[in-house]
Amino acid sequence: MLKDFLNTEIAFVKGIGPIKAEALSEDLDIKTIKDLIYHYPFRYIDKTVVSPIKDITTEVSVHIKGILISKKIVKASRTSILNATLKDSSGFIELTWFKGIKYIDKYLDLNKEYYAYGKASRYKGKLTIAHPELEAVQSANKTLSHFEPVYSSTEKLNRLGFDSKAKRKAIENILNKLNTYEIAETLPNYIVSKLKLCTRKQALNWIHFPPDQESLTKANNRIKFEEVFFFQLKMLYSKSQMSLKFKGHIFEKVGTYFNLFYTKKLSFELTNAQKRVIKEIRSDMGSGMQMNRLLQGDVGSGKTMVGLLSMLIAKDNDYQSVLMAPTEILAQQHFTSITESLSGTGVQAAFLSGSVKGKSRKKVLHHLKEGSIDILIGTHAVLEDPVVFKNLGLAIIDEQHRFGVMQRSRLWTKSLDSKPPHILVMTATPIPRTLAMTIYGDLEVSIIDELPPGRKAIHTLHKTEYHRPQVVEFLHQEIKKGRQIYIVYPLIEESEKLDLADLQQGYEKLLQYFPPPKYKISIVHGRMKPRDKDLEMQRFAEGTTHIMVATTVIEVGVNVPNASVMVIENTERFGLSQLHQLRGRVGRGAEQSYCILMSGYKLSKEARTRIKTMVETNDGFQIAEVDLKLRGPGDIQGTRQSGVKEFKLFNIVADQEMLATSRKIAQIILEKDPQLEHPENLILIKRLKYLNPNEKDWGKIS
Repeated sequence: MLKDFLNTEIAFVKGIGPIKAEALSEDLDIKTIKDLIYHYPFRYIDKTVVSPIKDITTEVSVHIKGILISKKIVKASRTSILNATLKDSSGFIELTWFKGIKYIDKYLDLNKEYYAYGKASRYKGKLTIAHPELEAVQSANKTLSHFEPVYSSTEKLNRLGFDSKAKRKAIENILNKLNTYEIAETLPNYIVSKLKLCTRKQALNWIHFPPDQESLTKANNRIKFEEVFFFQLKMLYSKSQMSLKFKGHIFEKVGTYFNLFYTKKLSFELTNAQKRVIKEIRSDMGSGMQMNRLLQGDVGSGKTMVGLLSMLIAKDNDYQSVLMAPTEILAQQHFTSITESLSGTGVQAAFLSGSVKGKSRKKVLHHLKEGSIDILIGTHAVLEDPVVFKNLGLAIIDEQHRFGVMQRSRLWTKSLDSKPPHILVMTATPIPRTLAMTIYGDLEVSIIDELPPGRKAIHTLHKTEYHRPQVVEFLHQEIKKGRQIYIVYPLIEESEKLDLADLQQGYEKLLQYFPPPKYKISIVHGRMKPRDKDLEMQRFAEGTTHIMVATTVIEVGVNVPNASVMVIENTERFGLSQLHQLRGRVGRGAEQSYCILMSGYKLSKEARTRIKTMVETNDGFQIAEVDLKLRGPGDIQGTRQSGVKEFKLFNIVADQEMLATSRKIAQIILEKDPQLEHPENLILIKRLKYLNPNEKDWGKIS
């Protein structure tokens, strides 16, 4: 059976065995035959093109054919080098090996014709290729009809003799056996013919051994489309099944509490973007379906106010709400601002975190269960078993990427009634539209894309060490005006000790520029005890200290409207998304705020692009697009546990058109056949079940 063949352990494949199998499992997560054939090449050598030696240019990879006319092992001071000369009708080239020379020397025969492949360079005026791939022309003739695949490998696998060449041979043998089986299609005929896709069998053969460029393109398109199409179909199908399976609480009215707050307590006009998002949320919560909505908006765009107004709609319909934040300081901040906003309205809010203990905790739990608390604001502590609501109608999750899916799923079990609460997920990490469509395809997405009136754009500048004296002078002027300053140092786990030394050194330098007792400086880093960290942050928030020197622990943290300057040291060591998040810590008051990016003189091309982007724009979505192009989707903060890791060939940046096409096709199919029960779509439901054999309801929670 094909299934048994594909699930065969890799150790039983000819030429692999248990030792190589263990290395393949550890290094590349390849455990079965199926894993190996889905381990696609990352490039191809076009062995149909042979360059004359005289036409070779340096710093490019070339494929040449010639006769080996000399070879010699040269003893150097600490090592030996194998030199050989290859000659064709147009000239000579030197081939050089520094490792494994005895083994290679045995297989080199003078006056024999070879193909050589590698990157050409010049050394002491001679044209040379170091460590070329070499193959005798006689044995290579059979492979000349196609592009030769090159596979990623590791040092350990190379040492064991299972390099790209050995992998190529193993995959060729597997595909020859695989072709004796009937390989079932996974897409309906109407999609294959409409998009002119090759068959699945052709795609698997051609992606490894394409006879020509056209076949390689067809294989690429087929595999990419299948990856992204089933990803979209899975999410859209789950979403439609959820709406059928889980009916939501119906919030029919917008009543006394919402209107009282909106007309009497709201001291500023909402932006058009906020109004639009509130309408979208009201529509969701009144539809009878459970809301699953992602709310994106830059720091300071007014997401919390949208969240509060949504919780007041829940209150108007006699339901409770919960707002969950990733850190105690952020949760406390939400609690303080929301209770201030709600004073005099009769809406009861309470706070719950790990530090709320004893009688205070019992009191909160009691009032929550009997229904006299309308809004609970807290940390992960709200997910604990003793926390039970009388009738939880709305759950808001702030900075959702900080919470795991299973943690969030526990919100479904918190209410005494059986219906799941409406879910509103908020994030200040802007996610490009294409990425949001991919990783949040099962959610409705709302965007707040304008700042409240009166907010001034943060002025961002790039400075080097040469400008340090003028930067220090500027900071003195800002402190004189009564403002406060953040100074942030990078913290990268692998070099934590070194980074903390940088932070300490920076702190000591600052004491020279800002001597105590006239100036007070807070210091915060990840190795401090949480209590000490919170205390330092609190001192800064209260205005007791003028400067906060910190690592990126403040990225999601304290809101200090009086802090007007953010200085980021060693800017080149930060990602764009992180720089934008850090900049968002200032610009929260009415005064002009500044972000100063300090860096060394020598910068990589990428670092220059990041800094230039930061200086030129405050638009988080524009920044996220640049970040996506620079780093690729897998590294963007906010991506979920599943998501982009499922794609082997599909690329969110390069294949945006295919993403839109696949989503449109999936939507049309589900509009016509929501259960995928029409005969031509049975192939799709079968594939979805195969791809998600252990799907749990909690996996759908946003």
